[in-house]
Amino acid sequence: MVTAELAVATLAALALLGMMLWAIFLVVVELRCVDTAAAVARQAARGDTKGVRMARAAAPAGASVTTTTRAGVVTVTVRVRARPLVEGLPAVPLGAQARVAKEPGGDW
Repeated sequence: MVTAELAVATLAALALLGMMLWAIFLVVVELRCVDTAAAVARQAARGDTKGVRMARAAAPAGASVTTTTRAGVVTVTVRVRARPLVEGLPAVPLGAQARVAKEPGGDW
């Protein structure tokens, strides 16, 4: 009797650990999207093209980074689909957006 209960408890603990690790991974990817959007927006507002390239390199793998400028405001959107390690589970869409006013004297 104890063996079956131990087996079920072990499997449940492993499933819970897997879900917790997946949640932590999603939080880390979301924070990387937020950081990338903010860094790209700051560099684009300054007019620093080299800084924009370097900030885009920090984006999560497979992320799309779009930059638009309208009415003196630079808007950067970062989107990525986080895929689980297990096949058959749906991907989770994540993203972030940052807006910064253009700084005077840039290269635009």
